[in-house]
Formats: sequence, structure tokens, C-alpha cells
Amino acid sequence: MTGGYSAISSYSRVEIMHLIQGRPQRAISELVDATGLHPNTVREHVQRLIDAGYVIAETERRTTRGRPRVLYTAATGVDAASSPVAQRKAQDAARRGDLMRRVYADDVADTDLGADAVHQLDALVDDLGGAGFDPVIDEDSLTVDLTPCPHAPAAERRGTLCNVHIGLMEGVLAQAGGPLHVEGIAPSCDPTHCVVQLTTIPG
Repeated sequence: MTGGYSAISSYSRVEIMHLIQGRPQRAISELVDATGLHPNTVREHVQRLIDAGYVIAETERRTTRGRPRVLYTAATGVDAASSPVAQRKAQDAARRGDLMRRVYADDVADTDLGADAVHQLDALVDDLGGAGFDPVIDEDSLTVDLTPCPHAPAAERRGTLCNVHIGLMEGVLAQAGGPLHVEGIAPSCDPTHCVVQLTTIPG
């Protein structure tokens, strides 16, 4: 897989992303201690996450002497946690979506969701599709069906994987800008069945 979620095709990157999602402004040394990986390996993994638009880097503001650290935060689209990479990807997805709707004479204005929400869905579909998923969007029920889940066989890691994926999807929606947010994953007895529920929160 290339692009998008392929940035976390390595479970080591999933672990690192999970740590960064759990608390912002993580230093490399903290990620090394938590994962047991070599510092250079952690730096490579973090760079992949930055390149995908999932993580942003910022230089620590120090009031004492010493070299400032670089700190890493999950890209959430809120204030400083905005990724230029993710924003560019969202804009590109919106342009492609608008073009396709014009080709098929399906004007954005005709949907009940509104242009901002439609563009959020464009960004989400683009991100998931680039990772090898085949998402099915139901605009009426605001669901994203990712069945069959490719991570179902990894039962012992599935909880972490699901949490990271949900965080990434929420980040994509936030970077795109609009009223849609992730509410959660619909419960199911079948581990391969994955339907993500979205919700509309007025701005």
C-alpha cells in the first residue's frame, strides 16, 4: 500500500502513533523509552507519519540554556496541531471530488450535508482509498463501511489498531474542516465487520 494509512502499515508505527495520539508534544526520547526501539528507527517512523500528514513537529520553547527538543503531536486540525501536508491532501481530494460531481452532474449543493461536509467525506475516502481500503459511504446514515477489516486477524492488537485508525480518521475530517466528526465503531460480533459512525457537530 502507498500513502495514507500505509504510514502505519508497520505495527511499530502504530504503537508510536498511539503514544502521540494519547499525549501531545512527545519527544523522541520518550518514544524510544516506551517502544524500546533504536532512536534512529523511531525518527524514521515519526518522519513517515509526518510525511503522511498524521503528525506535526514543533521546536520546544526553552527558558533555560540548552538545545531545544523537537516535539511531536498528532495532527488534529486544531490551532497549532494543523498539518500542511494533511491540509493539502484534503484540498486536493475536494478538487477531485468536485470534478467528479461535475462530470456526473451531481452538484454539491444538491446534498443535504452541505459542501463542507461533502469535502470532508472526499478527504476521508481519498485517505482510506489510498491505503487499500474500499470505503462505502452512506450519506443518509453517516456511516463508513470498511468491511472486511484487514486487521481482524490481529486480534491481540485490534483494540490499539482500531483506536489509532479512529484517531486518524478524526484527524482527516478535522484537517478538511467541516461539521463531521467520528462518533465511533458500530458494535459487531464479527471481527471482520467494521462500520464507522460519523456525526454532525455544528461549528
